[in-house]
This record gives sequence, C-alpha cells and structure tokens, in this order.
Amino acid sequence: MKQNTTHQITYKNIHNRFKLNGIHISREEMFYVAYGFIKEGKPFEQHIGTFLLDWFDEKSYIELSTSGTTGVPKVIKIEKQAMLESALATGDYFGLEPGNTMLHCLPTNYVAGKMMWVRSFILGLDMKFVEPTSNPLDKIDESFDFCAMVPLQAKNSIAKLKKKRIKKLIIGGVTIHKALEKELVKLPMEIYETYGMTETITHIAAKRIGAEAFSVLPNVSVSMDERECLIINAKNISNEPIITNDIVKLISDTQFIWEGRYDNVINSAGIKLMPEQIEDKLSTRIPRRYFIFGQNDETLGQKVVLYVEGEPMTIAESIFDILNKYEIPKEVIFIPKFQETATGKIMRNESVLF
Repeated sequence: MKQNTTHQITYKNIHNRFKLNGIHISREEMFYVAYGFIKEGKPFEQHIGTFLLDWFDEKSYIELSTSGTTGVPKVIKIEKQAMLESALATGDYFGLEPGNTMLHCLPTNYVAGKMMWVRSFILGLDMKFVEPTSNPLDKIDESFDFCAMVPLQAKNSIAKLKKKRIKKLIIGGVTIHKALEKELVKLPMEIYETYGMTETITHIAAKRIGAEAFSVLPNVSVSMDERECLIINAKNISNEPIITNDIVKLISDTQFIWEGRYDNVINSAGIKLMPEQIEDKLSTRIPRRYFIFGQNDETLGQKVVLYVEGEPMTIAESIFDILNKYEIPKEVIFIPKFQETATGKIMRNESVLF
C-alpha cells in the first residue's frame, strides 16, 4: 500500500468542525471516548473504541480482514494515509462539506464502518452513530445530509426515507436487486450504489440508482485484463494496480458496467453464462433469497441450477419466461438456510453446497 508522503492533511489530524453526536471532540478527547466505549460500551461500541485506539496509535497502518466471499478471508494492511485519501475522494465525489450531518449505522469491525469514522473526523462532519441493525432509522426522527447502508437496511428503511430523512444515501456491500432498485428510484433523495472491496478501502466508484454505469471517484482510473476483468488504478490507495475478478464492460477509463464475477461464470455446452445476470432478470419473480450456480453435468459440462432459501415451494415454469433457453435452470434446489460470510454475503461455492 502507499506509504506516507507529505500532505497538507495527515491521518493524525482531526478537522476542527468534527462533532460526535453534536459535541466537538478533539484528538485528545478521542482517547477518552475510545476507552469509555471499550470499558462500558455495548459490543458494537467496543468495536468503535478498539478502532479509534488503533487509528490514533503510532502505527501507520490498520489491519483489515477481507470478506471471504469467494475464498478464505485474509488479513491485509491498509495505510492510514490511504484511508484518508479515500475519505477525501468520497467527500469530493458526493459534495460533502464541513458541518454536514451524517448518520453512521454500519458495524465498525468492518472496513465500511471504519471508513465512516474516518470520513467524519477528516471531513469535519457532525456524526451521529446508532447500533448497527437491519432497520437503522426505526427510532430516528431527525434528518441527515449523508448516510451509508447495506441493501437490507435500505429496504427496511423505505418508509422513513420517503419522509426525506436522508439527503444523500450510499448503498454497498452486496449488489442491489432490481426489485429493491425499483422502490429506491422513487424516493425523493439522492441514492447511489457503490462499488468497492476491502483492498480498495471501501468504494472506488458509484452510480445513481437506476443508472447502468459506475463512475470512478477522483484520482481513480480503470482498465480491463484479458479475462475482461476490472483493473483499478488508484495511486493514492495502492502503488500497484488492483486486479479484480469482476467481469465488466468498459466504457472509458472512468466508467464501467459491472456484469458479474469471473469465479461464478457457468460454461454450459460451450455457452458462457453469468449467474448475476440471470439472478437480475428473476429478481422481481421469486419472493425469497436465491442464487444461480453452475453444477457439473456429464452432458453439458455445467448446468444452471437455481438455489432457493427455505422450505420447498412451487415455482411455475412461466417464471422463467424472461430467460433465454440457455439460462433456464435445469434444476431447482431448496436449502433451509444459506450460509453467509461475516459481512452477510451469501456463500455460493461447492464446499458450501455439496
């Protein structure tokens, strides 16, 4: 990761406009806040305290664990100065200004939650934090300029979002299904879907809900390898290009359309199929969690299989009318409960399914 350089702003600074629950907090006071959380706080507050002490210690880096969506989770070191640069890029892209109010409702033991703290005290935001739950606006009556959620939180918050509780909302973590997107696009606010991963220190691109293409944040450019997978060039975050397993359609060096994971591609009778694209077509037709996976088949090489969470149910063949003949599942399998990563992503690999 990028080493510390001479910047006007360093990770050791706290913006003089930063507020925590409406109260100005200095760098020195952050230690007391951290110790208080660790000693007397709830588990989610203890995670906050631990992160704050890690941030303000003498090390130039933070250790983060990757999600393990498609492989074994691993611990990586991220430079604090790179996290600062990421926070500044987010502020520029979304027009965040000192004094803006922000609601923090993500768990701080993961990178997205850590970055909300970094954004708040680097950009000088007035941050209120609540316990991370599936319905974070349930007991919230005030309004905020900025907030980040995962799709499940956004889905459960639609009633409150209709009342303009959040001016700008970013949603990440997992892909937003079409059914939820159709609800969100009606809301009277700015909503963005983000793209990123632990290695990129949360998002490096975003798009308005309903748009097709992601646009990169400042100081980021993208390209594509021979697999048609995204390559991220972000010198403020990493000295080396970050090679992903995300198959994309490249529009320019600043815009791309995400199409699916290289790891998930199904080769059925020589036809390459993208599970994520099939799932997207079915998103308004199956009332449960589900995913598409390729299962080995003697005739086809791999066959398309639909996995549905819960007890067996009748699925009418007409549901698949929207698919082309190669995409139609050859089998439907019901699993009582999907396995998930620590960050709530559905695990879809053979060691889990078979």
